[in-house]
Amino acid sequence: MAPTLTLDPRECERARTQRDRRYDGLFFSGVRTTGIYCRPVCPVRPAKARNVTFFATAAAAEVAGYRPCLRCRPEAAPFSPAWLGSRTTAQKAMRLIRGGALDRAGVNALAARLGIGPRHLDRLLRKHVGASPSQVARTARVQRAKRLLDETALPMTEVAARAGFASLRRFNAVFAEIYGRTPSALRRLRFKPV
Repeated sequence: MAPTLTLDPRECERARTQRDRRYDGLFFSGVRTTGIYCRPVCPVRPAKARNVTFFATAAAAEVAGYRPCLRCRPEAAPFSPAWLGSRTTAQKAMRLIRGGALDRAGVNALAARLGIGPRHLDRLLRKHVGASPSQVARTARVQRAKRLLDETALPMTEVAARAGFASLRRFNAVFAEIYGRTPSALRRLRFKPV
């Protein structure tokens, strides 16, 4: 049996029949006679209560054998990836970049992985994050390197490689640009008594 919602079924029924927008995205209703599930705001004439089952998520409704309504489009319910729009793609790009996606391949490969073009990826990140993919990756590398410098005694070449830098020279240059001192100087400060 599919998991059902913890909300009171009477409350769900009232929200469904009144098309109450406050409940949109909080539950979905499956209609046994049609095999379709809907959002509470669906414009279709409400089905009889005896034919309706409530679900906490669209996935639960699908597991129970229901198909999404073509009118109210459950995939566009509040808090769904479609509802969040381009922010979802930007968030996924950020997760991939933090995971080192741009350390192993370029922006073109990342954009292809997300199903968009590199220029669109650049526009999305500039809009939602305020920086280009390359700038985000550079910051992530420097932050990884700083943590490694603070938490380990690894040699600089190993720190640079683990942080995602292609060369020790690039690591030193970027680190000095961001922190105003070399990685070695910063590490020496860590061991200096205060």
